[in-house]
Amino acid sequence: MLSRRLLRIKVAKALFAHLKSDADNMIASEKTLMASIDKAYDLYFLMLALPVELARYAGQRIEIAKAKKLPTFEDLHPNTKFVDNAVIRTIANSDAVNDHLAARKLGWAQHPDFIRTLYGQLCESEYFQDYMSRGERSFDDDRRLVEDFFKEMQTCDALDDLLEEISILWNDDLPYVLVLVLRTLSMLKPSHSELKIAPKFKSDDDPVFVKTLFEKSLVNYDKYQDYIEKFTSNWDVERIVFMDNLIIGTAMAELTEFPSIPVKVTLDEWIEISKFYSTPGSSTFINGVLDKIVESLTAEGRIKKSGRGLI
Repeated sequence: MLSRRLLRIKVAKALFAHLKSDADNMIASEKTLMASIDKAYDLYFLMLALPVELARYAGQRIEIAKAKKLPTFEDLHPNTKFVDNAVIRTIANSDAVNDHLAARKLGWAQHPDFIRTLYGQLCESEYFQDYMSRGERSFDDDRRLVEDFFKEMQTCDALDDLLEEISILWNDDLPYVLVLVLRTLSMLKPSHSELKIAPKFKSDDDPVFVKTLFEKSLVNYDKYQDYIEKFTSNWDVERIVFMDNLIIGTAMAELTEFPSIPVKVTLDEWIEISKFYSTPGSSTFINGVLDKIVESLTAEGRIKKSGRGLI
């Protein structure tokens, strides 16, 4: 399932876009927010299909080599370990993956240059060469190769550039999606004939969380900003960037509107998000301001937590 961290980031981005564009239709902005979450889930399936496309390309190269007028011994007796990788074969035969890709009109076939370049990089990698050179083969070896491949994709500039070109809604989604892909692979066993696909949401609570957080943050935005000013009066206004105020306000909405989410979880999540989406010093500033706000809101009785471990 998509992580709550990613869902929070999606909410923050949707709020930023709505407020900065002076939009006046909250429902339309909320639909865009939910569409961006759907796109992140699409990316999960697209990434699962990437090694399948690479193996298909490798198979095509083998067939072309065999069809040469004067094939070499290596051409006629190729190493098919990658092409026959059991984990990749399971993904390739997955109805869930194939049906989703078909329904959403997704795939890698329209990006042959990228596949060719990526396959070349894969063949040059140490982990791939080690895998191909080992005589024995096992399901664990096959899975380890695919896992190593996806770990490499975390820092693949060519992939980042292509995904940004395909959809701006995938900006920054890849690290979170790859974690979900690796988790999916970790649960795969040799006896499985079908890949166990992760659901989009952990439970029905997640879409409610997203919509409620967005709506409450937006409807109460001005009220939250007035409240924040009480704790930032000694700060130079020009030093308080827009994103800092947005993050603090959204954290306030989460603190007051979700009784089952511990205060510490909310603070830790938004402070971590600020490290990537605001200025270098923002996390320290936001941490200090939120500490004061939590103390004040608790004294006012506006933060009420309930549930196991919260009382």
